[in-house]
Amino acid sequence: MGLMDTPVASGSGPPRHARVEHPVSFELFFAEQQVRLLRASFVLTGNPQEAEELTQEAFLSVWERWDRVAVMKDPIGYLYRTALNRQRSKRRMLQRAAKCLVGGANDGDAFAVADERDAMARALAHLSPRQRAAIVLTSMLGFGTEEAARILDVRPATVRSLTSQGRAAMREVLDR
Repeated sequence: MGLMDTPVASGSGPPRHARVEHPVSFELFFAEQQVRLLRASFVLTGNPQEAEELTQEAFLSVWERWDRVAVMKDPIGYLYRTALNRQRSKRRMLQRAAKCLVGGANDGDAFAVADERDAMARALAHLSPRQRAAIVLTSMLGFGTEEAARILDVRPATVRSLTSQGRAAMREVLDR
């Protein structure tokens, strides 16, 4: 069953803008809000897997603080703010990484920067997951070959090879 096919019984959970003053349990809160947050996360991310991950992270964060969140005036609002903040944080991290890779070229031309960021994202999407991981760790996050090898659980020579292959594949995509 797909993300948007998830059945929602009418009358289950609070109305759209109702506030849950003091839910009985986290499990009840989760049951009432999970589908709505998942759908909102999908609209926010445009990707079902990212939406699922964002939803899980937000609920985990709320669960870890449930003793305080349960007595808040608006725990639903807190849940959604948590999800939005996590999404913004991820987006900022990716933007910083892309800027490091691109090198801050064309700082004065916002359209050129957006075009380069889009091209870089498309080029990264053409790489294998291992090549992408090697490029991100070494070029974007600044890890050395030895550190990246430990993180990826491979030999340093493998990291160098994956990085070289990934850069060549990215150049090919970017040259088109």
